[in-house]
Amino acid sequence: QVQLVESGGGLVQAGGSLRLSCAASGRTFSRYVMGWFRQGPGNEREIVSAISKSGGVTYYADSVKGRFTISRDNAKNTVTLQMNSLKSEDTAVYYCAADDTTGWGVTTSSHDYDYWGQGTQVTVSS
Repeated sequence: QVQLVESGGGLVQAGGSLRLSCAASGRTFSRYVMGWFRQGPGNEREIVSAISKSGGVTYYADSVKGRFTISRDNAKNTVTLQMNSLKSEDTAVYYCAADDTTGWGVTTSSHDYDYWGQGTQVTVSS
């Protein structure tokens, strides 16, 4: 089992940047595919980005490509989401998630993720 704690959310103006971090504790971090999801008001939870166990494969939703960057540090048990050029539509609760999969790629469905953090609020004012 792994415990996930997100940090770094907050209020930012449109065009600004935020850096979300997710700290993992418990089992070996490098065994998990890691993902960032978000859920805005009245919306379903959606994938934002994901990164493979080694960090060599990444996935980005079309809505964030070119603006967000995911990375992980397996030595420090952390995964980070750098968010630039933020837009009002990025406003949501952001969740870090871990998928205990045997695969070597990325996972994009929330149903496949086994562990979730508590979420951190990101609010972008226009």
